[in-house]
Amino acid sequence: MLKGRESLIRLVGRRRRFLSRRHSLLTSSPPQHQIGCKEYKDDPSIGNGNVDEEEWVDCPVCGKKIRGEDRVINSHLDKCLTRGSKRKLSQCTLFQLNFCTIPRVTVSSIESDVTRTDIGPSTGDGNICDLASVTFSKNIRDLASEMNSSDGPENNIQDESESSVCNRVNQMENLDGLIKLDDECKLLSDAKPMQIFRLEGSPQHQISDDRIDNIADSPLSLSEKRMPKCVESSEDDDNSEILLDTFIVGRRFGNGGELTVGAMIMLSRDPDNVKDQNAIKVLTKDTDHNKELGYIPRELAQYLSPLIDKFHLRFEGRITSIPQHPHAVVPIQIYSSGIVSFGEKDSSRLQVFNSLRRNALSAAEFSKTHSPIPAKYQHNLLLLLKEVLNINGHLFTEGEKTLLAFLSLSDDSQRLFARLYARKGPWFRMASISYAEICDCEEAVKGLSEAECVTLFESMDKPQINDLKEVLNVLNVGELRDLISSLNKTHKKIAQNSDRGTRKQDYIARVLAAYQGGLCPNLTSMILGKTGRCIRISASAESVFWRAERLFFLNGEQDLSEFLLVDLGIVKYPAYNCIFTDQIFPDRSDLLSYEEAIEVAQIMDESLDENNNEFVSRCVEISTSNVSSFVEEDRSAHSGSMAAFLSRFSASWVYSKVILLGVSFLEHEQRFKEAINLLKLLLDKFKCDRRRGYWNLRLSVDLEHVGCLDESLEVAEKGLLDPWVRAGSRVALQRRVLRLGKPPRRWRTPSFSSSVKRKIVEVHVQGRPLNCKTGVKNVFYGEDGDRCGVEELALQYYAGEGGSWQGVHTESGIWLTIFGLLMWDVVFADVPNVFRTKFQTAPLDLETDSFYEVRRGLVEALLDKIEHGMAEELLIMSWESHVGTACRGVNWDKHSLSELRAAVTCIGGPCLASICRNLAQDYRSWSSGMPDLLLWRFRDDYRGEAKLVEVKGPRDRLSEQQRAWLLFLIDCGFNVEVCKVSHAPV
Repeated sequence: MLKGRESLIRLVGRRRRFLSRRHSLLTSSPPQHQIGCKEYKDDPSIGNGNVDEEEWVDCPVCGKKIRGEDRVINSHLDKCLTRGSKRKLSQCTLFQLNFCTIPRVTVSSIESDVTRTDIGPSTGDGNICDLASVTFSKNIRDLASEMNSSDGPENNIQDESESSVCNRVNQMENLDGLIKLDDECKLLSDAKPMQIFRLEGSPQHQISDDRIDNIADSPLSLSEKRMPKCVESSEDDDNSEILLDTFIVGRRFGNGGELTVGAMIMLSRDPDNVKDQNAIKVLTKDTDHNKELGYIPRELAQYLSPLIDKFHLRFEGRITSIPQHPHAVVPIQIYSSGIVSFGEKDSSRLQVFNSLRRNALSAAEFSKTHSPIPAKYQHNLLLLLKEVLNINGHLFTEGEKTLLAFLSLSDDSQRLFARLYARKGPWFRMASISYAEICDCEEAVKGLSEAECVTLFESMDKPQINDLKEVLNVLNVGELRDLISSLNKTHKKIAQNSDRGTRKQDYIARVLAAYQGGLCPNLTSMILGKTGRCIRISASAESVFWRAERLFFLNGEQDLSEFLLVDLGIVKYPAYNCIFTDQIFPDRSDLLSYEEAIEVAQIMDESLDENNNEFVSRCVEISTSNVSSFVEEDRSAHSGSMAAFLSRFSASWVYSKVILLGVSFLEHEQRFKEAINLLKLLLDKFKCDRRRGYWNLRLSVDLEHVGCLDESLEVAEKGLLDPWVRAGSRVALQRRVLRLGKPPRRWRTPSFSSSVKRKIVEVHVQGRPLNCKTGVKNVFYGEDGDRCGVEELALQYYAGEGGSWQGVHTESGIWLTIFGLLMWDVVFADVPNVFRTKFQTAPLDLETDSFYEVRRGLVEALLDKIEHGMAEELLIMSWESHVGTACRGVNWDKHSLSELRAAVTCIGGPCLASICRNLAQDYRSWSSGMPDLLLWRFRDDYRGEAKLVEVKGPRDRLSEQQRAWLLFLIDCGFNVEVCKVSHAPV
């Protein structure tokens, strides 16, 4: 895989079905400039979508083509004027420039005042900063501008009648109830206060039935409402029998078996469940064998589990009804089979019992109106939209909010949309759509179609060739063969190719060729005859909901399935506070630029899959053009920790990813001169980027490839003076300087020469090889005769004749696990803006310098405890408190607590503190390349020693990152070795 490809794939995440820029990108004229050339002029059709639908103007300062929207123009002019660009004499002035030449129809007007709402009590700690009023004033002006314009690219309202405009206004008024922030929104109950702004003076109509406000808020919600609420005990509580109506959930994890109405059940605690320590299983009450049916909802289990554990209550019950769907929830009724007695001295226990009893009743009552599983897809989607609109409502136009009027549709329509959106698709047969929670699919489709959330195949007048190809994919091979047979009866020319290929895609290609050749104009109706009615998510709906999903998770790897993983107990996210003081995307234009860059990255990824070098080059040229006009902002101008990680949400950062992948592509094609141009562009435009080490290294290597040895040496020497060149890249550049800088190029020996040339202890081990092929992983026979790799062979050596060492083959895994456990409270400390959702396993700034800078006091205090021998105690406490919780780098399954305790004890406090400090200061640079083996052994006084070993096979050698780690560990006082495994002589 090309260098940078994996990173780009993670950035893109789930590929979008519809890309607004795809057509303009792929149909524009071929590139006229060489890749990497700085003199590249923007092509409006490439940079910003369809020219026919948008108005373009020339900037009077820099002359660049920009969209003719007030927001985009103002934002662009601010940046131009800030960097001091001078207006060319041939350009018109700001007053002479007519930005918007098309008359606009006024739909509505709004005058909004900015009112700051303080959420929660003031802490006075100074950590929460007010948003700049000038920024929000600009946002409000932008919002008013959007509402005043009806012909912008986002609204798509052209020549509407008076009635249609009124309908659009009514829809926007109905949606204002969604986007209006609550007067006193709160974070989670234990969170610090958050300061936000809300707009006043706008209509306050609510969606019918207050659907969003009345949904059962997930524990992951940032909203105020969170049911069921704990109920304080009262004097009239008693310890009588507890009777509850609830459900069996998680049936797919049970042992199955037929269910009957009235069948007796019993509850059993599952305290070893690492996902939920309060888990309660539902078993059949059978004298022979108790079958596991599922679980009690966790909202209820948190109160029943202490009643079972502390008060020894037993719960039994019966099944009240049977659902049709095999995995649907099963309604049950449970009751306590005994009564707890309390003496006069047990008033405190009685109070606890009554509190748990009342909370259990409240949770069961709440679940009656909020079914746990059937509505989960709908519930999760509504929750996501609610949070996004509350926090990022300023990033959506009124036209997009109108599309979100889908929220006012029936439950069936909402649930069907949520189901379809989560599936791959894009086309689905109506005959194959069947979900237990949807009563009437036909009515659901009708509602979604009226709201323009779905597209029906039969309603398309002239389907595009891609649409036909996607619809044909829902047919199986037999149906495609029948379709071709039907075509052959009336179009004999198709029969000539009927024997070419028997795969599904061959049949589809044959049908499409007939359609494109004009041989079968009625193909659409023939396809419908085979598929029946087909449905897909509309392009506009997919675009809006993709944007909402991206804003919620802030990455492309997570989607709505994360909610279900949490609901089912498969993933448990850590507890932390989300504190907001700034917006990641202050302006809609910033978001649009970022999304456009993501589209280019996706097209780049798809083009590499298809080996389409022309489109790969085009994507690189577009990225080069955008980066060429980029001016890096001074990070010191930003406040707090925001500046360190904001860059990843900018278009320029995404384009730099595309360019870096383009460098790998060009190097693979041996087009080194063009790769050199791209690397120089990256180094020129991104002065504060930790990727500069790799860029300098590749530039020096490529310059050597083209014979520019002197310039290659200069680049390496200059790179060593760059503070952003670190870890393996720094060692690699040092070694290049020593190799290229021999006389007569350089006469003086660099000061780092002796450090880099240090000898690392080597141990040689011989083994019987199973294979000796180049490029294939080495396999040997171990001491026990079993097959093993070089690492396992080395472990056997160190356990025997190499010394009685215990250890594990882990590379970086065990170190990142130890770091995550020891630094847990530091990683999830209350720092503003680094936690934006409840689905994070690490703060956003973990891989930046600001992680250590912002938390310096916390980090150093903890490292002082580690250095003085408290690491084992901290490790045990963290393990017991957070076992099973997802955290970046922590692997709960691979390493046991006993192994981790032995490791930290034998490593010793000073060495362990040095590694943790190194990771805290630069997690990104040092989180890979650590030695393969961690070995330890104890002495009689419970003291021990540790050794780190890098294992290399017969044809392997140390990477620069591995060498950097070994040199660092030697400086820290570690016992380090390189174990070289070779073939034993025959």
